[in-house]
Amino acid sequence: MIQYRNANFEDLPGISDLQQRYHVSTIPEDEKADGFVTTLFSDDQFRALITQEQGLAIACADAQIIGYAMAASWDFWSAWPLFQHMIADLPKTQYLGQTLSTENSYQYGPICLDKAWRSKGVFENLFEFSRLQMAERFPIMITFINQINPRSYAAHTRKVGMELIKTFDFNSNHYYELGYDMSRSVPSATLPKSN
Repeated sequence: MIQYRNANFEDLPGISDLQQRYHVSTIPEDEKADGFVTTLFSDDQFRALITQEQGLAIACADAQIIGYAMAASWDFWSAWPLFQHMIADLPKTQYLGQTLSTENSYQYGPICLDKAWRSKGVFENLFEFSRLQMAERFPIMITFINQINPRSYAAHTRKVGMELIKTFDFNSNHYYELGYDMSRSVPSATLPKSN
């Protein structure tokens, strides 16, 4: 049985291992089409995400961590140049009839899932668990996906229903910016109702 919960410090070795295996710098070239993560986070950054935001959701099969999803306020992400660019662009961006801001939206992702557990509903449930953790704080979820990562784009738009807001360029990379209405649950998610 797969368990979905917020991570704690004891989970960090498993999370770091998963991140390392699927990072763009370490994943074999022939596996990149199946998805990858682009930002490496340190254990200290993961710890801050856990303590400051309660924003590190994980999926576990027995004692093994098979996936994680990150989510946090824009304040948390503001140390990274790409997020600084996105924050500066929020007032120029409309979604759900609102102008985006650091108060009405937050940044979700990356999400990373062991390939042995893909296409088994884990992605949808992990996304939904993460959404539920943030739903009382923010009405809008925002994420970005590198355009060279079509599997992630397809998963987020087709499986959970994120919507393309626009595209943008940063540091010679091309990105999709996606949004999600936090009042909507993921129809295909099968989390127990108590979560």
